[in-house]
Amino acid sequence: MPFLKHHADQVEAPNAANGSGSGSATKQEQAAPQPASPVQQQRVTFIACFLGMVASIGGFMFGYVSGQISGFFSMDNYGQRFGQPTADGGYEFSAARQGTITGLLPVGCLLGALVAGQIADRLGRRLAISLSALWACVGTVIEISSKTSWVQFAIGRLVTGCSIGALSVVVPMYQSESSPAIIRSLLVSMYQLFITLGIWTSYMVEWGTYEMISSASWRIPNGLGFLWSLILGLGILILPESPRHAYRMGREEEARNTIARLAGVDPQHRSVHDQITEIRVKLDEEKASGKAKPMEIFTGPRMMYRTVLGIVLQAGQQLTGANFFFYYGTTIFKATGLTNSYVTQIILGTVNVFCTIVALYIVQKIGRRKLLIIGAAWMMACFFIYAFVGHYALDSVNPMNTPKAGSALIVFSCLAIAAFATTWGPLVWAVVAELYPSRYRAPCMALATASNWFWNFMISFFTRFITDSIDYFYGFVFAGCCAALVVIVYFFVIETKDRSLEEIDTMYLLHVNPIKSAHWDGSKMPEGVAGDSLHEEENTTASA
Repeated sequence: MPFLKHHADQVEAPNAANGSGSGSATKQEQAAPQPASPVQQQRVTFIACFLGMVASIGGFMFGYVSGQISGFFSMDNYGQRFGQPTADGGYEFSAARQGTITGLLPVGCLLGALVAGQIADRLGRRLAISLSALWACVGTVIEISSKTSWVQFAIGRLVTGCSIGALSVVVPMYQSESSPAIIRSLLVSMYQLFITLGIWTSYMVEWGTYEMISSASWRIPNGLGFLWSLILGLGILILPESPRHAYRMGREEEARNTIARLAGVDPQHRSVHDQITEIRVKLDEEKASGKAKPMEIFTGPRMMYRTVLGIVLQAGQQLTGANFFFYYGTTIFKATGLTNSYVTQIILGTVNVFCTIVALYIVQKIGRRKLLIIGAAWMMACFFIYAFVGHYALDSVNPMNTPKAGSALIVFSCLAIAAFATTWGPLVWAVVAELYPSRYRAPCMALATASNWFWNFMISFFTRFITDSIDYFYGFVFAGCCAALVVIVYFFVIETKDRSLEEIDTMYLLHVNPIKSAHWDGSKMPEGVAGDSLHEEENTTASA
């Protein structure tokens, strides 16, 4: 494929085969320092970082809404209004009621994720983000206006979830399509950083309000959701549209100027020409294949492999077990004998934020595959220890009799969250956003993200039932899932660090071996494979 030879220094010199007479000259040329490639000449610009940060407020909203519900269940006023009275004059939440209130958020997210791709293709990435963010205000109003009906509060979370789910699809899509290749993984991973900041912020706000005896204890944390929605809904409108979406809509000059502006180079710079050429070649191939049909996300060239892989990776992010702590952390740590579980939540949230910041650095240095494998193995070990200590060493009747076991549970919970925050938390969003060609990106990302929300719901709703039945042995479920993810990443996920979206697409089309993908040279096509023949093969496969 012609565009794979990005730079002149990747193409053989015409005199390379002229015999030994030119050998010394060639060696001298090879010994001389190579000029920086056009991509390396791009700069990390303020506007690119600002774009990543503003769009990532969608992740902040997700984290904030997810994190606050755990603390609500321990607030007196919230229990009086929505809980069930007990014989001793207190209030409690049945497994079904707590699971429904918690679980309707991811149900809404699932619905929002499924329609987000179509909205983003019709309205554009930027406007889709704005409307989705503002829709969250409707859900917040329903929640805050709830007086004694827990069903109304749960419906409010369902409505809010539609907004959060749509943002979870469109924000990483917008970031991956707009970001310069040299910092794409950093900016897409920033979405997860803002999720962790949202969770941490919800913990801090609740720590400041939980002692209030009025409804302000839970209505203040809830009402702050308006602020995040307005910042994102209005702030995204001052940013440029995704250049790839703009090009697909026929606005080539806008796409060229956006790419140049985000990369800090002139619109006529070679790297800008390279990207426009890559986008045009891929778009021409898509047009030659005709209008995409819904089933092509499974029947298109190499699409079954990628669609299923995206679904599995997003499901895997939930099945690592991290949200088990975020949704039920306050309840869990009360069982260890802690007098103030809100403080422990803040500790876990701080670990989450710090380790995600670390992840933004190491992902640029190490790449995707190694980090995903290390992270899954690390979490597997933590959950094994968590399950054994919780079941065999902790006195669940009187936890104060086993303080060391309680401390061990908290430590290994922190270690599991640290592993998640540095690997599977930020990286899955980046890897899935890079998996698909632009022709199928919106529906495939919607389907993959929907699988994330489906398992998010399963964990949030059924956790109380499962832990009531098998207590800390629940950790073995997550340990087994982490073991499976190690195998899946090793054999099926290719290394995409520092590659353009169009080059990643070609790697999948050429069946590049995932185990050796980090060393694949995009400038050297396999013998006998040219751009036209590969394109011909794609059309044949798609129509088969």
